[in-house]
Amino acid sequence: MTKLPQTLASKTPGKIGFISLGCAKALVDSEHILTQLSEEGYVLNADYDSADIIVINTCGFIENAVKESMDTINEALARNGQVIVTGCLGGKKDFIKDEFPEVLAVTGPHATHEVLDAIHQHLPPLPNPLINLIPPGGIKLTPRHYAYIKISEGCNHRCKFCIIPSLRGDLVSRPIDDILNEATKLKAAGVKELLIISQDTSAYGLDLKYRPAIWQGQSYKSDINDLCRALGELGLWIRLHYLYPYPHVDKIIPLMAEGKILPYLDIPLQHASAKILKAMRRPANAENSLARIKSWREICPEIKIRSTFIVGYPGETEDDFQTLLDFLQQARLDRVGCFTYSTIDGAVANALPDPVAESLKQERQQQLMEVQAAISAEKLEAMIGKELQVLVDETVVDEAGDNYIIGRSYGEAPEVDGEIICDYQNSIQPGDFINVKIINADEHDLFAQII
Repeated sequence: MTKLPQTLASKTPGKIGFISLGCAKALVDSEHILTQLSEEGYVLNADYDSADIIVINTCGFIENAVKESMDTINEALARNGQVIVTGCLGGKKDFIKDEFPEVLAVTGPHATHEVLDAIHQHLPPLPNPLINLIPPGGIKLTPRHYAYIKISEGCNHRCKFCIIPSLRGDLVSRPIDDILNEATKLKAAGVKELLIISQDTSAYGLDLKYRPAIWQGQSYKSDINDLCRALGELGLWIRLHYLYPYPHVDKIIPLMAEGKILPYLDIPLQHASAKILKAMRRPANAENSLARIKSWREICPEIKIRSTFIVGYPGETEDDFQTLLDFLQQARLDRVGCFTYSTIDGAVANALPDPVAESLKQERQQQLMEVQAAISAEKLEAMIGKELQVLVDETVVDEAGDNYIIGRSYGEAPEVDGEIICDYQNSIQPGDFINVKIINADEHDLFAQII
């Protein structure tokens, strides 16, 4: 859960409290709403009790996320009473209204204007907006040295376990010059790393028919390859998330080998069994994915690959699960997340036969993560002795009073991957780049000394 930073709190009238739940894509929606509120003169408040209105950007993708959203709404109503609900779970307006009839308004995801309209109705804006106080890159809920850029909304896929298209609609891509202008503003605001996100980043521009646009005197097509090429000229760390292993993604890998964008890919493969992938209605197969991963490593040997998988999908047999474990051993992925399958209201997969027992789901999840932990530990151990550039995320004082630095290299995305930990030096601050030598590793993190 992301709450508003304390530094934004104020006693000025017209106070908005904000809670952002769920994924990075929802976080970007929250940042857009907060930026607009600030431009209209509202004060962003850091706690429930003194806010005039609480806005909750909910997540409704999996069962645990729904529970967290419902608990948060309930707490906000109990402590404040003036609550507006938005986000993915807000797409189920009748459900929210039935559970919480006292909420002021309910909107779906990616609904900045609807949220603002609801706030205006119950708390009109101040007559003199403080536009000059808005940072160049807008209000951000991330540390100032990295930021997410959402390049499209919605998804054209119809995976049976997913309800994103019903919540957020089909693919709608942003014009490429709009994205590049935002990236430029973020750089001017001090951002060092841009994390490129969407529901399907590799499909970017398909709905635009890859329409070209002129940016800084040069023509770029609205496709992921030209977008990466243009972003690579900004001199920032560019990190790609949520790509499918389509053939055209191969064209991005040389840009990684050339140092234009980070050699890091986040590809949610979800499974390796052909039968389960078909039952999921996923657009890839394990054999092609393995061949593609092999070719990527040949072009860019230092590439780091992250993926996520679902175990316990309806109909998953022991043979299907073993196929997934075998795939992991062959693919040797750098980072892996694993979720047990859970039903989602409105998902087609709910009607599939042969559900897997919850205890077996948990057992398979644990087994998969044990297999991957051994792979990750081996790959991280191979990093010992290497020198890396690290972006500092924070400086920390432990219980013994010792200072140390937590940062990341090209191989670690914030929040989801491991960290690089090294001794502190007085002049180093979050957002600085430092050069380190890796001296130790475990199955999650690297340990380093500054050079």
